[in-house]
Amino acid sequence: MKQSQPSTVGHALNQGTNAPADLQKIGQYMAKLKVQGLPRNYQLFHEALFGHDRQISVEIAALGLDPSQPMLDRIGLKYRLVSHCGLVADKSQTDAAQMLREVAEQLADGLQRKRGFVRAVETVSQSVAGEQDQSLATFVAEMDFLNTTLANLMLYETELTEKLQNGMERLETLGKGQAAMQVATLTDRITGLPNKIALNNRLAELYESDAGAAGTALILVDIDDFGAFNSKFGPQPANQMLKKLGGIFRKAIKKHDFVARMSGDDFGFLFPGVDAHGAVAIAKRLRASVEENLVYVTPEMGHSGKLTISVGIALGSDACSALQLMAHAEATLATAQSNRRQPLQLFSHEIRP
Repeated sequence: MKQSQPSTVGHALNQGTNAPADLQKIGQYMAKLKVQGLPRNYQLFHEALFGHDRQISVEIAALGLDPSQPMLDRIGLKYRLVSHCGLVADKSQTDAAQMLREVAEQLADGLQRKRGFVRAVETVSQSVAGEQDQSLATFVAEMDFLNTTLANLMLYETELTEKLQNGMERLETLGKGQAAMQVATLTDRITGLPNKIALNNRLAELYESDAGAAGTALILVDIDDFGAFNSKFGPQPANQMLKKLGGIFRKAIKKHDFVARMSGDDFGFLFPGVDAHGAVAIAKRLRASVEENLVYVTPEMGHSGKLTISVGIALGSDACSALQLMAHAEATLATAQSNRRQPLQLFSHEIRP
């Protein structure tokens, strides 16, 4: 795949010659700002320096020299970076554990109070039974003591019930927040499509199912010369193009099909129930749809331009694992990218990952 605009440090490491220079630049920038060398900070600064959304860089710069880690984490969470999503899960688990400890302590205290009341009742009963000739005033005093003790116990029970209800609401809120973050972890924030993690999960589920991956086609798509487009027009128009492309792809698939933005200008599709002929036909329709709809106006003389895509197709029947299927598709896409006269390629065993 193309090396332009990688979205994570991990992706950059897999992209070849630019990775060391990119990591060196990230490290120098972080050292200049006195930022800790945490993995999530590397991804955050990689997005700031090399990602499509330059607003991240603006927000980091606004923090000034020596920004605090919580401030950096808030930016990472705001832009739903995968490396930061675990922070929400960890906080949710910590808060839930703390809440459960508090509830357990309150229940234990309530049980202790109930036992105290039972002992008080037993003491008064024994007193009444053992001193049948005791004065009325003494009896009334003992009843008042029991009434007071019971009233205090009822008040505590009422307060405990309210605390438990509040605790349940907080747990429900935490659960919803964690569920939302899990969705965010699997969603591309620019196009709204599923991301590469979601695609990998779907592939893994496919190979783990009884039906297997036979009859499934994996199609990878890459926008031709998108790095040049981004350099010429800037990140905002590039993001708009990605959003528009996401909309085109979303409309192009059926209910049981799957499309994800993998990284940069790379997209992946899963089509169940198709053979090689059907997969090629689908890929041709995708390419034609992009060429017809992904049109833009250039500043020079108001002429219109258009973007094209390269397509690599791999079939589940040719791969024994999700990893192998992805490798086949990536190798096929690379072949398509290197041959503009044949921008649509179907995997064959002559194409080696």
